[in-house]
Amino acid sequence: MSLFERYLTLWVALCIVVGVALGYFLPEVAHLLGSMEVAHVNLPVAVLIWLMIIPMLLKIDFAALSQVGEHWRGIGVTLFANWAIKPFTMALLGWVFIGWLFRPLLPAAQIDSYIAGLILLGAAPCTAMVFVWSNLTKGEPHFTLSQVALNDVIMVFAFAPIVALLLGLSAIIVPWDTLVLSVVLYILVPVVIAQVLRSSILKRRGEAVFATFLARLQPVSIAALLATLVLLFAFQGDQILAQPLIILLLAVPILLQAYFIFGIGYLLNRATGEVHCVAGPSALIGASNFFELAVAAAISLFGFGSGAALATVVGVLIEVPVMLSLVWVVNASKPWYEQGMRVRTKVAATGSAST
Repeated sequence: MSLFERYLTLWVALCIVVGVALGYFLPEVAHLLGSMEVAHVNLPVAVLIWLMIIPMLLKIDFAALSQVGEHWRGIGVTLFANWAIKPFTMALLGWVFIGWLFRPLLPAAQIDSYIAGLILLGAAPCTAMVFVWSNLTKGEPHFTLSQVALNDVIMVFAFAPIVALLLGLSAIIVPWDTLVLSVVLYILVPVVIAQVLRSSILKRRGEAVFATFLARLQPVSIAALLATLVLLFAFQGDQILAQPLIILLLAVPILLQAYFIFGIGYLLNRATGEVHCVAGPSALIGASNFFELAVAAAISLFGFGSGAALATVVGVLIEVPVMLSLVWVVNASKPWYEQGMRVRTKVAATGSAST
């Protein structure tokens, strides 16, 4: 990670301050930017979202799907945690904390919207950022590529139905066409563009030029993320200043979700006998979020000034410190993890010998 990326949480915090200040002191500017819409899609934000997503998707090699079978246990745990558990536990935590425990402390008109934002966040597991976390835990690179590629393919088809189901249970009516359009705009189209661009550069210029190209694009992606946060918080400025506890309250279910999903994935990998270099990225991909997609979908579905948009942005705010803490857990627990593996191997060998 570069020095700038390492302190991403600090820059996010500064962007929140700038955004709130912009919304408070220059409301006419925030209103002008928010009014630039076509078919309920804000044009400045749409451009920024694409600038965020495409550089990350360029790192993904979909040919890595052929290697899925080498680590089938880790892949199975990843898919189970990401798609059978994560969206539903996030919805449950949202209903419990935002819809019940914290309800008296939150604006009544935004309760359902906050829960919707949490659901969007929970239904969008991490993509490219998991490469960072995998690298910090000495994760198996081919497995990381495989699980990211497979996860993205599943997300294209599963994101809209799962979100539609859970938003329906939240008593929020969302048109299917809007959901599908969000997936097409913020996953399918960027994936196609990224893969065409990736293939073209690699074939014509080679891997060295491609690596240089990626390095130059990375600051663009982060700058787009930070610019998006400024705009988002410019529209949330009044609400945040009126109730500063909102950010903290929304962070509670997101934090619980991250540590719970990580724990499930890590322990399941250990129980199934997967190696540590696979267990790390397998557990971390579910704990992290594809927050670009979640933010984009929240804005597309509910608008700039919605509680859903704010809830997804809170996920961005706590992403880096939470994931770095989980990276520390993976690295610190490696002796414990591998001790359990040795015990399993010894028991299996003893059983085979006795047979």
